[in-house]
Amino acid sequence: MSNLHELKCEACHIDAPKVTDLELEEMLQGISQWSVIERSGIKQLEREFTFKNFKLAWAFSNKIAELAEEEFHHPSITLEWGKVTVCWWSHSAKGLHKNDFICAAKTDRCFE
Repeated sequence: MSNLHELKCEACHIDAPKVTDLELEEMLQGISQWSVIERSGIKQLEREFTFKNFKLAWAFSNKIAELAEEEFHHPSITLEWGKVTVCWWSHSAKGLHKNDFICAAKTDRCFE
């Protein structure tokens, strides 16, 4: 699914369906640099982005924060010197939803 970045997030609620294992594998193909990790039993998408300095990493963090507000879907963003780690997951669904893959693809676009 290579056009994830063109999609828009949908409203997500507590009983929103998580992606199936098959959907997860299919959508991961469109965001190949992301990893599926598990924290406290909750699957998340994670990617680390590297930069030449703190200021560039900070600017990227701001782009992701703006993206999150536009999509009304909010990640964990960890800003360090020369590095930003972004984790997407659906808090209300307590796992991975299609929105997470959409936002991961849009995050990749912000890095290009």
